[in-house]
Amino acid sequence: MKKFTIILFGLITSVCLAQQTVTGTITDSNGSPLPGVNIIEKGTNNGASSDFNGKYSIDVDAGATLVFSYVGFTTKEVVVGSQTVIDVTLASGDELEEVLLVGSRALPRSNTTSSLPIDVLPAKELSSTGQITFDKALQYKIPSFNTVQTPVNDATSLLDPYEIRNMGPSRTLILINGKRKNLSALLYTQTSPGRGETGADISAIPTDAIKRVEILRDGASAQYGSDAIAGVMNIILKDDVNQGSATLRTGITSEGDGESIAFSLNNGSTIGDDKGYINYTIDLSKVNLANRPGTVDAAGEAADFEADIADVEAFLRLHPDAGNINGSPETAASKFLVNGAYNVNEDSELYFNAAYVYKKVNSFANYRTPYWRTESDFPYLADFFPNGPNGEYIGYLPTFEGDLNDYNGTIGFKTKKNGWNYDISYTTGGNSQDYSVNNSHNRSDVRNPDTYLGDINNNGTVDLTPYDLNNDGTVDPNEGVELLQGDFKYRENSPISFDPGGTKFRHSVGNIDIAKLLSEQVSIGFGAEFRTETFEIIEGDLASYDGGGADSFAGNRPENSGKFNRYNFGGYFDISADITKDFLVNGTIRLEDYSDFGEAFVWKLSTRYKFLDDKLTIRASASTGFRAPTLHQIYTQKAQFSFVPGQGIQVGGLINNVSPQARLLAIPKLDAEKSTNITVGFGAKLNRNINFTFDYYNIQVKDRIVLSTEITGTEAGNTPLDQVLQDNNLSDVSFFVNALDTRTSGIDVVASYRNIEVGSGTLGFSLSGNYTIENERDGDVKNPTLIANAGQSVVNDTQEALFFTSRPITKWILGTNYKVGQFGFSLNNTYFGKTTFRQQGMSNDLKTEFIPKIVTDLGVNYNATDNLTFNLNINNILNVLPEWEFKARNAAGEAILNDPAQVENQSNLITFNQRYSQMTYDGYHFSQLGTLFNLSMNYKF
Repeated sequence: MKKFTIILFGLITSVCLAQQTVTGTITDSNGSPLPGVNIIEKGTNNGASSDFNGKYSIDVDAGATLVFSYVGFTTKEVVVGSQTVIDVTLASGDELEEVLLVGSRALPRSNTTSSLPIDVLPAKELSSTGQITFDKALQYKIPSFNTVQTPVNDATSLLDPYEIRNMGPSRTLILINGKRKNLSALLYTQTSPGRGETGADISAIPTDAIKRVEILRDGASAQYGSDAIAGVMNIILKDDVNQGSATLRTGITSEGDGESIAFSLNNGSTIGDDKGYINYTIDLSKVNLANRPGTVDAAGEAADFEADIADVEAFLRLHPDAGNINGSPETAASKFLVNGAYNVNEDSELYFNAAYVYKKVNSFANYRTPYWRTESDFPYLADFFPNGPNGEYIGYLPTFEGDLNDYNGTIGFKTKKNGWNYDISYTTGGNSQDYSVNNSHNRSDVRNPDTYLGDINNNGTVDLTPYDLNNDGTVDPNEGVELLQGDFKYRENSPISFDPGGTKFRHSVGNIDIAKLLSEQVSIGFGAEFRTETFEIIEGDLASYDGGGADSFAGNRPENSGKFNRYNFGGYFDISADITKDFLVNGTIRLEDYSDFGEAFVWKLSTRYKFLDDKLTIRASASTGFRAPTLHQIYTQKAQFSFVPGQGIQVGGLINNVSPQARLLAIPKLDAEKSTNITVGFGAKLNRNINFTFDYYNIQVKDRIVLSTEITGTEAGNTPLDQVLQDNNLSDVSFFVNALDTRTSGIDVVASYRNIEVGSGTLGFSLSGNYTIENERDGDVKNPTLIANAGQSVVNDTQEALFFTSRPITKWILGTNYKVGQFGFSLNNTYFGKTTFRQQGMSNDLKTEFIPKIVTDLGVNYNATDNLTFNLNINNILNVLPEWEFKARNAAGEAILNDPAQVENQSNLITFNQRYSQMTYDGYHFSQLGTLFNLSMNYKF
């Protein structure tokens, strides 16, 4: 019995020694807890991770070694021995990089260990630009990112088109904390970059709510789904609970207009007994109108409007800009955002974020001069618009006012069990835009349906008996009966304010993402996404569309309005393997199934190799991608006003691909775009202060969706195309079509050298650039048969310029910053390279070139106390403005340029007689407002 007891005691002791529980807390060098640290029992698959408070617990064998690893921190190994409590501090600092949440669907990595080119912009980099909105801040920080305000805005005044690598706004996916942000309800239809596309409203995101921005400059459809052909922008929200701030900003242009004032508050708080956090931002702003009209040419006006030159000159003497207002519209915005998380238990977290934005924009159409809308043609205008100094009619200026509401929210649950990481979330978001047109009228000659008798032929008798009026030998029913319609329904009876309707978009997204570190070398991730989308075209009031509708912006007709929806399901699998300490391979596959156009299968393979003690890295990726046609592109149908060179403002029609008109014209339904992306690059991190990356990219897109040019009638006038135009009283028609295969390639360069000791301060340099090697059509335009047979094309020279040359061929940003004592100075020079354009209506023998320019921004900040900071930004300190010039394409073009009269005529054609003499609609690529002064005060608490 005694022997048995000794054996039993020995077995129990050995079991106890074989397994022991180790607990502890993991912090960084500042003592802050680190959640999500991976703890692995070395040589096994046994693992755990730290909770929100940095605490962990793991059962290990006696004599085990624990490996503590966290991306962006130094990995640490600790021998357990007899210890049951092991607290660990992981080294962090400037020499290490933040964890990147974008780029891999397995477990996150740091920038140096990623196999993909990723830009990381901390919040202070965005605020240092002095730009009012997030999208404009990116313009002066990311060379491959471009956005600009168009001179005549309409609906585009609510948000500006942006793009990465010349690929248009719809091919960059926007994420917030890793979750898809909703698209805008706006479809760009004007002749400007981004025509025919839509994108998320990134200008709506308050800059003070952003912790950092991660921009993946590589195709990522396999990882994230549609819209990621050009890359992914992941906006990480602030989660700080210890440091809040209030910021007051003011600004003005050197011309004394465009005054701005803004106030923002960002703060945070813990939830419960340090069980979680909540961080919130309130941002209120107002920007006044900045007007930059041109001096209008009288001869061009007289010719275009068939007006007496004396009348034109008399008006322009009083109003050299012809009354036009174009530039930067008046904008007011209110933005609210909250981000938070709650630690349910040691291994589980509930997280959430939500944002709401309201914007009000007041902008203007082109001024209707008295020789354009004449009092002789419309006598009632003298009563409608007595705008002259003595109450006489001198024309009128229609307004365009827009109200934008944008919201998004995510709630999710993360948990870890047996080394598996689970993330389940629901995201919703929407964008609505409602428009108003004031100070206009409906000039159509639609009459009221009531009728009365009248003596048409003035024979003294109202003829009630049918008679052979046309002398064809036959009396047709009611022929010769003299019945007249009632009064004009509009014209002198027209309202001057209209509700043209608007658009709405919303989506709901469900995600489940699962990842696991199988070993120290291999991690996997897989998941699924279900998404529903609804696009709504809101009907305008009757007067806004009846007949010709409101003069300047016609409303949405009932037959073109309605709700349209679809759903899609996607699933992916991702594996990341460190073949060796230096050699990484990452692969992803994805399958998507859309309810309206079918399935898409895409893949991605990327790799990275480090050598010379991690100082040099080479990386490469190859992938396929897709972009689903948006609901906006499938269902939008409307009449729209646009400037036609030499013809003034004309009404054209946009027909959708599921309409009877589309079937009549044999226009095919839209299919998904397909892409092939290749990226090859290398990086050098010589020490903690010197970094350099160089990446080559090549993007091929098949079946690219474009909004066609305006297709006009044929000379014969008897084709189905002519019939559609005649039946709908349209001068032309446009539509969406998978018309192009394109090829885009270029290089991205990013370099920095910081912490150089100069005097008693530190100096830093940064250089980043993008150079486009090729951006062109690959093969012939894919014209529908009917259009080709009519001798026309859906893509003309203007369209090609919009797609391929309307953005700078190269853009470079050279930044310098110097910190000394309580002061900080920054000087940034942004070089905008050449842009070429082929405006519609100009001679085929000419093209326009926008001259390369350097825009210089100066920033000064002063830390008055530990809590109070003043910042002065002078953007475009040298007052550089966009400039363009004609270039001859051949000898005939040279002859035009040698004749001042012809040059003036060509210039009038593309600037609407110099209304936009500083720029045209199409090719300029930085602000026309000149120097801007911005002063801000930030108080931390």
